[in-house]
Amino acid sequence: MAGDGPAFIASESGKQARPLPESPGGFPKISEFQNQGDRKAMRIGVLTGGGDCPGLNAVIHAVVRKGIIHYGDEFVGFLEGWRGVLDNNTVPLTLEKVDGILIEGGTILRTSRTNVRKIEGGIEKCVEVLKANKLDALIAIGGDDTQSVTNALIEAGVPGVGVPKTIDNDLNGTDVCFGFDTAVMIATEAVDRLHTTAESHNRVIVCEVMGRDAGWIALTAGVAGGAHVVLVPEKPIDLDHVCAILKYNHDHGKKYGIVVVAEGAKLPDSGEQATKGEKVDSFGHARLSGIAEHLAEEIEKKTGYETRSVNLGHTQRGGTPTAYDRMLATRYGLAAIDLVHQGKFGRLVVLHGTKIEDIPLAEAIAKNRTVDDSFLSILTSLEPKL
Repeated sequence: MAGDGPAFIASESGKQARPLPESPGGFPKISEFQNQGDRKAMRIGVLTGGGDCPGLNAVIHAVVRKGIIHYGDEFVGFLEGWRGVLDNNTVPLTLEKVDGILIEGGTILRTSRTNVRKIEGGIEKCVEVLKANKLDALIAIGGDDTQSVTNALIEAGVPGVGVPKTIDNDLNGTDVCFGFDTAVMIATEAVDRLHTTAESHNRVIVCEVMGRDAGWIALTAGVAGGAHVVLVPEKPIDLDHVCAILKYNHDHGKKYGIVVVAEGAKLPDSGEQATKGEKVDSFGHARLSGIAEHLAEEIEKKTGYETRSVNLGHTQRGGTPTAYDRMLATRYGLAAIDLVHQGKFGRLVVLHGTKIEDIPLAEAIAKNRTVDDSFLSILTSLEPKL
């Protein structure tokens, strides 16, 4: 479809192609995509960045199927996220390649936490690689870190759109990110199972779930799983209050307790997050782990109840996506390829209510979507009056 010069857009007959005027970044001007209408064949790059989650393959599946079947597009997949762009590590994405991946967890493109903006000349290198691959557009699937790189490339002239992905469900501007529902179902099932073993031994069990800056998984799985205490990053932990709830329940016949805590909740004594080691990733994030273990020790000291901890860790990311996540991811993928053909670059597809819409990418990464007071009130409403 593309020649050796700038990107090309196919003619109505598909037999000829004409070069489009280039933007300062060397890519076709957005206005030219809009002038051409939305059914012209294009050559499009796709990548998945950041942490994996169930539903990534469903997005890829939807993008590629609609792009090829309805628009006649050609797709280039970049392996291992932005690292694959820097290294020009690609794979063709065909109908055969994506056949059957809808139900699979993980990502066939693999992923990495690669912050191009922290690498000297990284943005320029990515632009060079994208141009060398004769791409007309790029679809980046990822959370706020991945989309911060997408936004930087858009500012450098790359025609790109984003798809929101994070099991933490904390990307601003969308009601739900795919992968969240699956993670919550896994965490809820774990909490359900912890009830029986905790009750059998008259123990308190503290269950640590994912959630760096937002406690959506802890809140949802904790409430759905009937946890007696739920702790989130948005609210400081009052350990005396936690123990008081557990003692109240014990005195009223419930001889065990379940506490669900988000990994990013702050330690009550220091106000810091519990971390494993001192290393940080390329986006400056420490590896969070250990708050459940710490709280278990403190609860046992204060109450005298035998207390254990469990960290669900990456089990929340693994396995096949729920039907909800498969459907949401599919809708996001279909909307993303449509945005590309409408020339609506610099946008992120989002869910508002039941409708798929789009917002400026810069707006989505401006802040995290955290648990607000209306949801925190659910927790206080379910607590006993002490």
